[in-house]
Amino acid sequence: MDVLDVTLRLLAVLAVFLTFPLLIGQTEHKVMAHMQGRVGPMHAGGFHGWAQLVADGVKFAQKEDVVPAGADRRVFQLAPAVALLPYLLVLIAIPFAPDGGVGQVIDAGVFFVLAVMGVGVLGSVMGGWASANKFSLLGGLRTAAQLMAYELPMLLAAASVAMAAGSVSLTGILDGFQWWWVPWQLIGAFVFFTAGLAELQRPPFDAPVADSEIIFGAYTEYTGLRFALFLLAEYAGIVVLCGLTTVLFLGGWHGPASGDLGWVWTLLKTAALAFLVIWLRVSYPRLREDQLQRFAWTLLVPLALFQIALTGVVKVVIN
Repeated sequence: MDVLDVTLRLLAVLAVFLTFPLLIGQTEHKVMAHMQGRVGPMHAGGFHGWAQLVADGVKFAQKEDVVPAGADRRVFQLAPAVALLPYLLVLIAIPFAPDGGVGQVIDAGVFFVLAVMGVGVLGSVMGGWASANKFSLLGGLRTAAQLMAYELPMLLAAASVAMAAGSVSLTGILDGFQWWWVPWQLIGAFVFFTAGLAELQRPPFDAPVADSEIIFGAYTEYTGLRFALFLLAEYAGIVVLCGLTTVLFLGGWHGPASGDLGWVWTLLKTAALAFLVIWLRVSYPRLREDQLQRFAWTLLVPLALFQIALTGVVKVVIN
C-alpha cells in the first residue's frame, strides 16, 4: 500500500470514530425517549428533538473543569484519554468491506483487538484511583473485578470462531466464513456480546457506576469535557463491540448480495446490535456485584468452554 492509500484509510477510520459514537448517543436518546416517555429528547430544538445532542455538547463545554485538591493530577487528567483512544486503535483493525475495506490488516487481529479493548477499561480504574474519593475508588475496584471476570469468557468465545476458520486474522475469519457456522456459534456469540457489555459497564452490568450506591463510580469527580470523554468512550465501545460481533459471528460483509455492497451489510448488522444494546438498557434492572461475578464464572465461562468443545467436535466431523 502506498502512503496515500494508508492515509485515506486512516482518515476514514478517524471519521467513523468521530461520527458513529455520536450517532449511537443520539439514537439512544431517541430510543429511550420512546420507550420511557421522556420529554426532553423528543422536543429539544423542535422537530423530533434533533437538537438534544447539540444541547448536551454545549452543556459539557460550559461546565467548569474541576480537579480535586487531593487527586493525582496527571493520572486524573490522563484517564479519559486512556479510556477513549484504545477504541480508535481497534477500529483500525476491524474489516468492514471486502477487498481492502480495513484500516490495517493484522495477522493476529483477534488477539490484538481483545488486548487493546482491555486497555480501555483501565481508564476507569485510573480515574477512580486518582480521584481521592472513596466512592470513585470503589467504582474503580468494581471495574477491575468486572474486567477480570468477563475478559476470560470473551476471549474463549472469540477463540471458538478462530478455531472454526483456522485463522486468528479478522479478514481471514471473514474470508473463510460459511453461513452454516451461525447456528452452532450462537452460544459463543451470546457469551462474547454479553461479556463485551459487561466490560463496557453497560446496563444491566453497570454496578461500577451505580448512582444509588456509589454516586457515579470512577467518574464522580469528573466534570465538563473530561466527563464527556468517558461517555464518548462508552459509545465508541458500543460501536467496536457491535462491529466485532458482526465480524466474528454474523459474517461481516457477507449477505444475500455482497459484492460492492458488502459494507452495507456490515453497517446494518452493527446498527441492529447497537439497537439491542440500547434496548437492554431500558429493559433490565442492574445486577448486584455478587450477581455479576456469579454470572461470569458460573454461566459464561462454562458456556464458552462448551462452545470450544463443540467447535472441536464439528471440525473433526467435517474433516
